[in-house]
Amino acid sequence: MRTMRFLLIEDDVQTASSLARALGTEGDYVDVYGTCREAEQALRSGDYGLLILDLGLPDQEGSALLRDLRARHDHTPVLVLTARDELDERVRVLNLGADDYLSKPFDLAELQARIRAITRRTRAATDGQLVVGNLRLDLSSRQAEVSGRGIGLSPRELTVLEVLMLRPGRVTSRHLMRNCLDNGGEPLSDGALDVCMHRIRKKIESSSLEVRPVRGLGYILQETVQKA
Repeated sequence: MRTMRFLLIEDDVQTASSLARALGTEGDYVDVYGTCREAEQALRSGDYGLLILDLGLPDQEGSALLRDLRARHDHTPVLVLTARDELDERVRVLNLGADDYLSKPFDLAELQARIRAITRRTRAATDGQLVVGNLRLDLSSRQAEVSGRGIGLSPRELTVLEVLMLRPGRVTSRHLMRNCLDNGGEPLSDGALDVCMHRIRKKIESSSLEVRPVRGLGYILQETVQKA
């Protein structure tokens, strides 16, 4: 099993120490810092498999670090860990590009499960293959297939499908998808995005998956619900 290097940004010394010990039990490496300034320096000088980020940091809001990270096209996976549990706050940080969000207090087993899910997706993307159910996307050839049969997708549809397959079972916001489809600074309209999603839904009908809209939030790729 490959080891990973985590970057934990948490200003509470006791919490940081406990998490570092727990995450290091499987042989992974954990670098711990308590400020955004230290985190920025670490991110620019190191290669991390995951950033675990608190929002309430002493020198700067953690979400500002996340925003700057994505603005410079740094795709390091980010798990936000915070005491804030309001829906608007969760939507805000997910729109900024967080991969997942967990509220304090949390169960360590749930945190570890979420980390495993994020790292599985990251490793799959690194290996050049995304597989969800019987749907496969080859990131090198940009070809998608269902149970071994190729399906024709446009470049835009392939990009959207890739984003969805990196976040199976979780809502992907419209904001995130529009950012991924941004063409030379031209914002993609909601109507154009909806048309793209409709075409993808039709083309993967033969798969074990479905793309479902979530009102006010975005879309989710999930196993097809079997009707009784």
